[in-house]
Formats: sequence, structure tokens, C-alpha cells
Amino acid sequence: MGPLARAMREFRFCSGLFRTLWRIRKVAPNSSVLVCDDFEAAVDKFDDNTALIFEGQSWSYAQLEALANRFAAWGAEIGLKAGEVVALLLPNRAEYVPAWIGLAKIGVTAALINNNLTGGALAHCLSISNADHVISDSESLAVIETIRAGLPRPLTYWSIDANLDLNRFSTERPDKTRRQDQRARDTALYIFTSGTTGMPKAARITHMRAQLYMRAFAGATNASPQDRVYCALPLYHSTGGLCGVGSALLNGGAVVLRRKFSATHFWDDIVDNDCTIFVYIGELCRYLLNQSQHPKERQHNLRLAFGNGLRPDVWTEFRARFGIWDILEFYGSTEGNVSMFNFDGQPGAIGRVPPYLRNRFSVKLVRFDVEKEAPVRGGDGLCIECEAGEVGEAVGLIGANARNNYTGYADKAASERKVLHNAFAYGDAWFRTGDLMRQDADGYFYFVDRIGDTFRWKGENVSTTEVAETLSRYLGVEEVNVYGVSVAHFDGRAGMAAITPGEGFAIEGLQAFLQRELPAYARPVFVRIQPAIETTGTFKYRKIDLVNDGFDPAKSEHPLYFEDPDTHSYQIITPALYAKIQSGGFKL
Repeated sequence: MGPLARAMREFRFCSGLFRTLWRIRKVAPNSSVLVCDDFEAAVDKFDDNTALIFEGQSWSYAQLEALANRFAAWGAEIGLKAGEVVALLLPNRAEYVPAWIGLAKIGVTAALINNNLTGGALAHCLSISNADHVISDSESLAVIETIRAGLPRPLTYWSIDANLDLNRFSTERPDKTRRQDQRARDTALYIFTSGTTGMPKAARITHMRAQLYMRAFAGATNASPQDRVYCALPLYHSTGGLCGVGSALLNGGAVVLRRKFSATHFWDDIVDNDCTIFVYIGELCRYLLNQSQHPKERQHNLRLAFGNGLRPDVWTEFRARFGIWDILEFYGSTEGNVSMFNFDGQPGAIGRVPPYLRNRFSVKLVRFDVEKEAPVRGGDGLCIECEAGEVGEAVGLIGANARNNYTGYADKAASERKVLHNAFAYGDAWFRTGDLMRQDADGYFYFVDRIGDTFRWKGENVSTTEVAETLSRYLGVEEVNVYGVSVAHFDGRAGMAAITPGEGFAIEGLQAFLQRELPAYARPVFVRIQPAIETTGTFKYRKIDLVNDGFDPAKSEHPLYFEDPDTHSYQIITPALYAKIQSGGFKL
């Protein structure tokens, strides 16, 4: 990279960083300014601007606030007090954001429940939310009926399609005395983790944390009142519900909201609503690439796509095919204190901390023992920081200010498990992200894998992400989920890939392809063919059931294959072959 290109890169990075830090400069734990005050300030400034477009209808800022005020008036009428919790179990719809903002106006916390949950997972989330009231719709209430008898305590249900008649409530702002004792350190929301490896946990989102999300992306995206931000992500998670919403609503722009993501309707929505920005999860971009060419895919006015999880192998092709040149990838977790942005658009990087700013950011990579699933400590008992190019766990220093604050989960024990004590000095505390990364000499961070997803086989660490990226290049592989499974008589875990096949897929050629592309220890020993891969509401792959099933044909209705070391080909697993593998009949 020449001097001019390097200077332009640093200018772009520093400009984005300055905008972001400027917008969050006044966020503080003891502040009396809450997230609902930020929204009211935007309403006062942009009252007649369009704030929301949903299913052919639009709402101005003033109309959206009137809706929020009706929710506040409803809460006051039924006697809700500051600090109490109301569960919100709704799909994406116009009332969603006004509901939790309206509750915040009277000091009430909203627990944002994934409306796709059923059975035990739904009962678990409703239970740990500590809510006594549930705002829902007729469809979601029907699901609640199936688990209602098993809930530990009775709940009062309010359907915005039936017994919650918002039209009879006042549109006036509630008096701020209703929330006068609340501070930014108090809880505004509970947002639940995706539950990819177990039951969801309730992350405690303070007003301060919600403000950091919303204000930071209002600055990072450099959005204006002319921008329209397309959001097809669920509003019960932070990427869509806080980052996406904040980028528009704190800048006078509009959120163009869709009930659910649809690759088929995406370009019609974008072009017909004149969207200029859209918020993504990485898999969403891959789904779009897998679609046939759409007549409108190059007729858009998109100037920016922002989000997280855009895989390196998708990044370049996505930009070139659709002509979206400005991509803002970021890294962050709902409950953690580590966040970073890739302001200068380095393909595949999840963020950057340049060497000249390293001491201003409290994020480090520590050497990590995959087998023990714990950071490596030196002779002095402290952790060892990774060198450039070395893979380690990302950790963030826990402090009292807004950027370093760690609020954790509703479950205090779960919160403590994410804290690394005595890392670089005795007495310090760092948040463990659970993510393995590497950082290059220019300060770019690259995601490697989730801890627990990376496994050890034949004495080597295997990254499920890297294996999945390789498999995705094989003809006919539409989706792939890679994980490790235990095999009797063998140490570590053997690789297994759940593949959703498409046109042209042939299991017969897979072994030869992987032999060319991957080292022996990284090649999946087992393959599972299935029509679809189960995902969470934010398109993250669920692995827990797949890991539990393993390669036992009695536990799967779908074909399972084993890489036979004698024939060097994938053979279908029968009960007899399964028994032979488990008895140590093969040298793996």
C-alpha cells in the first residue's frame, strides 16, 4: 500500500471513529438522560419527518411518539411501577419500538422475547424475565397457550389485536417524574441470547448500553434525515432493534421495516422504498447471493450496508454483484463490553484498532488452550497477550465508564462466568467474549471461531468457521454447519458437517475436493445430509441438537456418511458400520 492510499485509509478510519465517539461522549452511568429521552429529543427536532414505513403505511416521528405515549398511559393505568418488567412477545410490526420506548417513559423494563420460541425455551424466557404482564398478538398468544399451564407463576396477557385497545389512551407525553429516580445505569431492556448451544440467557441492557448502541450507529453510519434504513432483522435482538433503529431514528431518517427477511422480496423492497442503507447479518448477504439475478438488484440507491458476520468469501462477491461499495462491518455482543468497527472497509475484517491507538482501546487477544477451554497463563500466573497473527480469545477490560462497563445477565452466576480475573495485573477484571480472533500488524481483527466450536482433532485445533467456508465452495452446497463430535476410543472430537444440498451436489466427489482443500485433521470425518439447517432468529446455526445426535443413524432421519480411511470415500452409515466405528474398528 502506497503512502497516499495509506493516508486515505487512516483518514477514513479516523473520521468514522471520531463521529462515533462524538455521539456517545455524554453517555454516563449516573446520567438522568435515558434512552427514551434520546427519542423524545429526536421527535422534537424531526416531528414531521417520516420515522417508520411498514407494510405500506408510514408514521411520522410525532405519530410514532403518540403511539409510544399510549403504551405509557396503558402501563400507568394498570399500575405499573418503575423497575417492574413487562414481556414483549411480538413479531416485527409498527408497535414494537413504540411499546418498549413507551414503557421506558414510565421507568418500566421491557423483556424482548423471541417470538419464534415455543415449548420449554419460551417458558424459560418468560420465567426468567420476572415479568407479570405480556404484550403480544393473537398469533403469539396461541403459542403461549401450549405452555401456559407449565409456567411457574400466572401472567396477565395483553393482545394488541384484542384486549389492549391503545386508541383509548392519551397521546400526551407522561410526566418525567414517573422516571425521575432512574439513571442510565438502570435496566431498560432484557435482550435474550440466541440460544445456539442451550437455553437463552437474559442480557441486561441498561439505558446507558441502549444509548451506546443507538448513538454509536447514528454516528458510525453518518445517516441523515434523507436516509431510509431497511431492517428485516428481528427487533428483539440488538443488531436490528437498537443498532438499525438508532441509525435512523436518532438522525431524522426512516426505518423501513419488514416482518421477516425474504431474499425473494428484498430488492423490490429496497428499490420501491428508495432505501439508502440496510442492516445485515452475514448469512442474509449469502442468501441474496444464492438467489437468481433480480431485475432490480442494480437499480437501487443503497450507499451503505452495515452489520456483522459477513464472511470473507462472501464480501467481495457481494460488493461486486450488487454494487454496494461501502460496507461497515462491526463486532460486538449484546451483553459484552468489546466493540469495534471496520471503518475503512478491509474485506473480512470485523474491526480495527490501529497500532497508534492501541493504548486507547481496552481490547486484547489472550493465548488460549482449546482443550482446556481456558486462557493460557505464564509462570507469573498472568495471561499472555497474543502476537500479531496469533489466534487468541478477545477480552475487554471492565471499568466504570460507559464504554468499559459490563452489565452481564439477569443471572449473576452466568455473568461471573464471563469474567476473567487477574489477567494482566492482579486485581483486574476482563470480559471474556468467547470468540477466537487474530489481529494483523495493521490492527485489523479477523474472526476465527467461537470457543466450543473450535475443537481439537489429531493434536490440531480445527476452526469450524474455516472448514465451513471451504465446504461452501463445493458445488451444490447451499448451507453447511460444522461441529465436532465424540468418537469412542479417540481423544478430541472428530469433524462433522451438516450439509443442505442443492443442484449439482454429489457426495461422491466431496472427499477428493476436501483432500485438495483441507489438511487431514480438518477434513470432516462425518457428513449429515438434511433439507434445511435450523437457525436462530438472527440466522445463527443451532448446533446443540446436531452435536447430541452425533453420527448415530438411530438418532437421525437423514443420511449420514463416514469418511472410510480404507476406501478414501464417504460411505453411508448403517447400524453395523456405526457399531464398528464405536468399537475402534477404524484407525482414524
